[in-house]
Amino acid sequence: MHDPATTWRRSPIGELCWSGGSGPHAIPVVPLVEDVPCIALPLAHLPLIASLGRWAAFCVSAPPAEGEPTMAAIGRVEVSLDPRGEAFADLVEQEVHKHPPTRLRVGSLMARRENWWWMGRAIVRLVDVDRVVGLPPRDRPEDALLVRGRDGDLRVEVVTSPAWPTEPGSLVELWGRNGDDPSGSGEPALVMGHQSSPDFERWERWTRRGELTGQSLTLTEADGDPDPDPRPFGLLERWNNHHRVRRACVAGVAEAERRLRG
Repeated sequence: MHDPATTWRRSPIGELCWSGGSGPHAIPVVPLVEDVPCIALPLAHLPLIASLGRWAAFCVSAPPAEGEPTMAAIGRVEVSLDPRGEAFADLVEQEVHKHPPTRLRVGSLMARRENWWWMGRAIVRLVDVDRVVGLPPRDRPEDALLVRGRDGDLRVEVVTSPAWPTEPGSLVELWGRNGDDPSGSGEPALVMGHQSSPDFERWERWTRRGELTGQSLTLTEADGDPDPDPRPFGLLERWNNHHRVRRACVAGVAEAERRLRG
């Protein structure tokens, strides 16, 4: 098995998966590395970050390059709030290199002053790897991550389905991409996939949540659908998206500062 930190460093995109009191979660992320693999989440994600416990999976399910492995490193994480971007300042050039929206917003010192709200982050560090598991590549729009279990029993697999219905109560038949179909015993489970436009301004996540029994996921919630080719935003859409992200990040920065003040 390849070194997970090396794979994480080389990958342009990844996924952060965890399970807390509200069930399993997964979000697409930009892989970064300090002394250990880490992620710097914009503070627009602060409400979701509150459910992140001490265990998580750092996943690479799209090959960084031909011949590179896809895998999940599962272990103990630490989260620190960085509303002023002081810690992120040491990581920002990595993210600028990988993520076009960050390049546009904070690719220069002048841009960082103007878009200060994009510098505020929650830094998630994978401080202790418990195990590394291989994943088959998530290389089709209908492929997704299946997340279940929690803490030391957190499980991440790549699955697909012939159909992704959205109606609560629907049954979704999940097929394992590695040839081993998942088998559940009624536990809460989340399926998450994501696709982006070439400029990453549109980075669409879609999810299916429910109970997994055998290979069947009984839906309780659904959001979005697989999109094989998300189109870039038009001018008005880009403007609206920028201001929507700004408002969410400004609110997240204010809340993070309030929490740090106690």
